[in-house]
Amino acid sequence: MTAKHEHYDVIRKPIITEKATMASENNAVVFEVAIGSNKPQIKEAVEALFGVKVKAVNTTITKGKVKRFRGQLGTRRDVKKAYVTLEEGNTIDVSTGL
Repeated sequence: MTAKHEHYDVIRKPIITEKATMASENNAVVFEVAIGSNKPQIKEAVEALFGVKVKAVNTTITKGKVKRFRGQLGTRRDVKKAYVTLEEGNTIDVSTGL
């Protein structure tokens, strides 16, 4: 399967946090994805971009917080995360390279 331009629109960036690192112990990788994307699109994009076999995709939407900046109210954007579980033997290296 070859990577298409649409696949890069679905997968925005990997998320590297403490919780995501703990998920990687269970053969899972966390990505920030487009709000309008669905699970089959995410699965297809990950398989095409990274050449791995995906077992399951779980998604969550985090609503943007209301914050103050110099006394003005503002809202952070909503973020959709995808927890992608890979088949045994497949890995994706998303380390920062530090």
